[in-house]
Amino acid sequence: MPALVGLGNALGANGLPVRLSSRTYAGLRQRPVRELGFDQPLLWVVVALLAWGLVMVYSASIALPDNPRFANYAQTHFALRHGLFIVIGLVAALIAFQVPMQTWERYAPWLFALALLLLVVVLIPFIGKGVNGARRWIPLGVINFQPSELAKLTILLYAADYMVRKMDVKERFFRAVAPMAVALAVVGMLLLAEPDMGAFMVIVVIAMGILFLGGVNARMFFLIVLVVVTAFALMVMMSEWRRERIFAYLDPWSEQYALGKGYQLSHSLIAFGRGEIFGVGLGGSVEKLHWLPEAHTDFLLAVVGEEFGLVGVTIIIAAFLWLVRRIVLIGRQAIALDQVFAGLVAQGVGLWIGFQAFINIGVNLGALPTKGLTLPLMSYGGSAILLELVALAIVLRVDHENRLLMKGGRS
Repeated sequence: MPALVGLGNALGANGLPVRLSSRTYAGLRQRPVRELGFDQPLLWVVVALLAWGLVMVYSASIALPDNPRFANYAQTHFALRHGLFIVIGLVAALIAFQVPMQTWERYAPWLFALALLLLVVVLIPFIGKGVNGARRWIPLGVINFQPSELAKLTILLYAADYMVRKMDVKERFFRAVAPMAVALAVVGMLLLAEPDMGAFMVIVVIAMGILFLGGVNARMFFLIVLVVVTAFALMVMMSEWRRERIFAYLDPWSEQYALGKGYQLSHSLIAFGRGEIFGVGLGGSVEKLHWLPEAHTDFLLAVVGEEFGLVGVTIIIAAFLWLVRRIVLIGRQAIALDQVFAGLVAQGVGLWIGFQAFINIGVNLGALPTKGLTLPLMSYGGSAILLELVALAIVLRVDHENRLLMKGGRS
């Protein structure tokens, strides 16, 4: 059978990453191949999260026009724009799905170079748009494009392509890791100049995760982890406002931080407390009425917790856990079929979605220090929705090519 032949070739390849369990291979042999050309359950979970996110963005932003800052906006302003972003993202995702993985691999370095160029352009005065002291957006009419979101996708593609090219020297630290470290350092300097430490954290996790999954020497990998953790700790220690965020996280109710750095966290916790088990009902949130800043973006989950309670939050966490697991399994299947680049890309998308969701949920629940990262697929934000949908379309393309290979066809 073609599927078993392909699987046997994959198991016999010396250059393949070794971090796959035998149970995974057993599961792959027994998995039936349906006629449908992609993973339908994954698609419907994504659609469900998008739909719920659109409803919650409307609920969380409906009262914003009462604020003088948004006095000229309609109550549906953010919901309509978010809906437009979803439509644009779905069109872009449909186009991305048509692109073979070989094409993504061929152009990965050039896409990464484009992202670096845009990260430079956004820092140029009169081009990049500044909000609250950060210069992260390039105005493009209907959407303010955020190059850091593109950097997440392109570093993922570049790292996967890089590991495939360096597969023969993956045990040699400097030859395998040093060039990627330089690329990350350049991205880090540009992102910290905006500043956008949250995006840099996600990018580092994506790149390091792909290095690990690609088979880099484990001892060297943990050395890299130690260096990265030390670097982030030094950045926090050397920045007064970052230190204050940590102290505010440790005691958001103190008199010193309750009306300052701990304000968002304290009101997020109040929102969850009001929601209890089943919530106060859709539209019934009080914290979104100008108490909780950024309720439709970074702290959307707090509004979900207030209106849908523990049940709603649990459903969202379960949906993301299922989604990430499904994406990782698609990546493992691709690697087992000797499609290493495609497999690493899919697993990198799983790392991206999973880690960013973990950070956002942890911040909203007060388990992690406040960090400006949105909840994937749900929070308001044009660039984030656009690039996340493109990334998930690439995962569906990987799954589509897996199915073709298991049927004996060509990707």
